[in-house]
Amino acid sequence: PPRPFCSWTAIMVFKRFVEIGRVAYISFGPHEGKLVAIVDVIDQNRALVDGPCTGVKRQSMPFKCMQLTDFVIKVPHSARQKFVRRAWEKAGVNEKWAQSSWAKKIEARQKRAKMTDFDRFKVMKAKKMRNKIIKHEVKKLQKEAQKKA
Repeated sequence: PPRPFCSWTAIMVFKRFVEIGRVAYISFGPHEGKLVAIVDVIDQNRALVDGPCTGVKRQSMPFKCMQLTDFVIKVPHSARQKFVRRAWEKAGVNEKWAQSSWAKKIEARQKRAKMTDFDRFKVMKAKKMRNKIIKHEVKKLQKEAQKKA
């Protein structure tokens, strides 16, 4: 049955929230491309972050330059770097991040940016060859289907 317009059931729109221990990806700035953990929320616009395993020192950082990930580590409010590092390693954040499709896309984008003209040429030739093989197989299957019909 269709739901009434004013229903009392709240539908959660967001899945990732700013919380203590939330791991975030830094999208721009001096530490661009690194992961940090939110250690404390300063105000509406900034958080105290720490990246003990990624080389980011504890500092205040605006939420605008962070993108929240799905990972959360278990650390108390304003935990020391030693505890953040221990929780980070226990949760295996770096390994989980490397396996995520987000990290793989970033890596592929960087690899594509580093390609030389000759590399692009080789990719083009490989794609042409692949498409030729696919076209050949499809035609073969179509011929078999026509014979049966």
